[in-house]
This record gives sequence, structure tokens and C-alpha cells, in this order.
Amino acid sequence: MISRLRGKIWHIDDKSVILDVAGVGYKVSLTDTDLAEIASSLAMTSEVTLWTHLSVKDDALDLYGFINKTELDFFGLLISISGIGPKKALGILSVAPVETLKKALRSRDTSYLTQVSGIGRKNAEKIVMELKDKFVAIEGNDDSSSLREESDVVEAIKSLGYSPAEARDALQKISPSITKVGDRVKEALKMLGKKK
Repeated sequence: MISRLRGKIWHIDDKSVILDVAGVGYKVSLTDTDLAEIASSLAMTSEVTLWTHLSVKDDALDLYGFINKTELDFFGLLISISGIGPKKALGILSVAPVETLKKALRSRDTSYLTQVSGIGRKNAEKIVMELKDKFVAIEGNDDSSSLREESDVVEAIKSLGYSPAEARDALQKISPSITKVGDRVKEALKMLGKKK
């Protein structure tokens, strides 16, 4: 997994940058906000560090980048929701800052989500419902590692052949007293094994 890249901006377009890292050009899709910040504040020869998520598909390897780790963690949480892929998650993060989105989702305000192409009122309500429990679990905790850990557990279960929905369902049934990522994955797999 490519988690972080540091290099010089080689090219900028309306949705991505080409980041030159030791002579290799990585195309990294960014939020509108991060693109604007890079375009306005950095010279093409300046180095930039991006937190990244590598999306692996049958026909493509796509990199999604973020200037700060909080955005990456929230992105991971969004893509753990059934029907929200990396492009929609990036679109959601382009609408408003993470803290604004969190407040809107906690108060069940779907107006930010419906601004994203492909997300209607019903999908926005579904996203709010699925994130509600996760926000309650981390309420008052500013450490974004909790979000990343949830995403890591879902990704680990998915990599073993289970669907995103199965992974999330199992994750929701795990006791909150089990906190380590590895232990949460093992517990989820036990639950999924009982279903078969």
C-alpha cells in the first residue's frame, strides 16, 4: 500500500497532480480544496508531502491524495460505506472541510452530501445513518486514528473475500472492549465463519 508520497509537483490539472518522486511520476487525484492550495501556494519546484490511498481495481491502480491525515482518515471512513467509492468520497471531501462535514453528519444535515454528483437524498440519508454509529463511538475523541482503525478492519476483512456489507455488519457486532485492530479482525472473522 502506498500511504505517503513526497516529491515535486510536475503537473497540475483540474482533478489531479503528477508528483515526481525520485524520477517516477505518480498521478494523484486530490480534493478541489487541496488542488487550489497546492496551485496557489506552491511553486512547481517545491516539494509537497501527500497522504495517499491506493485504490486497486481489476483494470486500474488509482492514487487519492490529501494534504493532511485527517482528510485521509475521513476518506477511509467514507469508502467503507456500501455504494461510496473513492471518487464519490473525494467529491464529498471537496464540498466542505472535514470538521464541517462531521458536524453536518452528526446533526443529520444531508445538504452537503446532496451537492455531490451521484448522491441523492436517499443515498445521503443512508450515509448519515451508517456514519452515525461510528461518530458516536469516537465522539469527543480528536484522535483520527480511530477512524483509520475502523477502515483498516473493514479493508482486512474485504481482502479475505468478504463483501463490504458483510465486513461492516461484522464490525458493528464486535464488543467495544476489543480495541486492537488484529483482535477486531479475528473476532469479525469468527462471526462471519458462523454464518456459513
